[in-house]
Amino acid sequence: MNDLTDDQPFDLDPGLIDRFAAIVGDKYALRDQADIAPYITERRGRWHGRTSLVLRPGSVEEVSRIMRLATETGTPVVPQSGNTGLVGAQVPDKSGHDIVLSLSRLNRIREIDVLSNTVTAEAGVILQTLQEAADAADRLFPLSLAAQGSCQIGGNLSSNAGGTGVLAYGNARELCLGIEVVLPTGEVFDDLRKLKKDNTGYDLKNLFVGAEGTLGVITAAVLKLFPKPKGREVAFVGLSSPEAALSLFTLAMDQAGASLTAFELIGQRPYDFTLRHAQGVTRPLADDWPWYVLMQVSSGRSQEDGRALIEEVLAAGLERGIFGDAVVAASLAQGEAFWIFREVLPECQKPEGASIKHDISVPIASIPDFIEAAAGAVQSVSPGARVVCFGHMGDGNLHYNISRPEAGDDEQFLSLYRPMNNAVHDVVRSFHGSISAEHGIGQLKRDELIATAPPMAIDLMRRVKAAFDPAGIMNPGKVI
Repeated sequence: MNDLTDDQPFDLDPGLIDRFAAIVGDKYALRDQADIAPYITERRGRWHGRTSLVLRPGSVEEVSRIMRLATETGTPVVPQSGNTGLVGAQVPDKSGHDIVLSLSRLNRIREIDVLSNTVTAEAGVILQTLQEAADAADRLFPLSLAAQGSCQIGGNLSSNAGGTGVLAYGNARELCLGIEVVLPTGEVFDDLRKLKKDNTGYDLKNLFVGAEGTLGVITAAVLKLFPKPKGREVAFVGLSSPEAALSLFTLAMDQAGASLTAFELIGQRPYDFTLRHAQGVTRPLADDWPWYVLMQVSSGRSQEDGRALIEEVLAAGLERGIFGDAVVAASLAQGEAFWIFREVLPECQKPEGASIKHDISVPIASIPDFIEAAAGAVQSVSPGARVVCFGHMGDGNLHYNISRPEAGDDEQFLSLYRPMNNAVHDVVRSFHGSISAEHGIGQLKRDELIATAPPMAIDLMRRVKAAFDPAGIMNPGKVI
């Protein structure tokens, strides 16, 4: 399904294609549709684009030359990193006007500075590769996503990625100290600085982080590293309600403070789906519970200190009757198994049929009330629809997904996409929340953003877009 109206298809002029191809060389200018196919389809199959050319530059200078030619000829450019985005920001439309600019060959880690606790990495570096390089230097790069084996740093920054570490370390924006960007004109903005304090004018890098490739092409960044925790303890907890989970979160924050590094909420339905469909996972708790929490405590001092801290939190919670059962991982392997359970959970909704998904955030204190109100809204649109709720409770971000009724029809359920979105997002707005917590806007939520955001906010965004991209060639049709 593509929610945008496509322009009349056409192919780029062969002479223009040759000019672009000459910049990177024929080997890295993909023209055959079989080679192009992986770059024009979103991984869930929701968006299918069209292009005559995918360029894979190997240097910032080549990106600069591509953008200069694009501006000169009015050719729209769609930057793409790992193609793991979930809102269609990285996919060209079906018009054939666009070229795709893949950053995957810009994949060098330029420097790891242990003393400064920074790493300078190019946009095409795979997130897991960066995590492993930091680990080898006895440091932690805390950004952690289900797609970390294939997503790339440029896309992480362009979408301001979140994940499971936001509670303690912040999202991609908070992890970025400096940035290198090629502007639509081909000019290179080199702001690769390692400074944690810099009040010299506007914070320009943050215009590009989260802009989804609509203002320029991120080619490299300076990112924060952290000392590796000496002790990391993981617990799986069974609870009766979201209210109980909120009480446990409050208790854990009071007692563990900054040592509480993850707090994930999981409903019974996604828990059951994972046990039913995932390969190789084991049941974390012996009994079933309406809700679950995956909690992690990290200690900079020792394994024993981390263990003592999480046991202290759980002992206090059990004494107060906040939860019914809990297990602390007895080994690193069991802790990893708990996290694998959480990571594979989103994919386990697929075998249950068609789904309508929402990436939302509300104030943490409002999460229980939101869950109750949204459940009623869902049933008003599709009686019998199954709520699949899980997410990062510690930062207020829920993946509030809806699977079709068990005996329902996929196409009939997907025809309710708009009314279901409207119903859930109306509840989100009633709690002063956000309709996009960590996935971005892209194509999926562009029209809703424009229709529902404060008019002044949209006007300011359009002014910024016009200032950086007056020719309108940067990732057109996305965000605004």
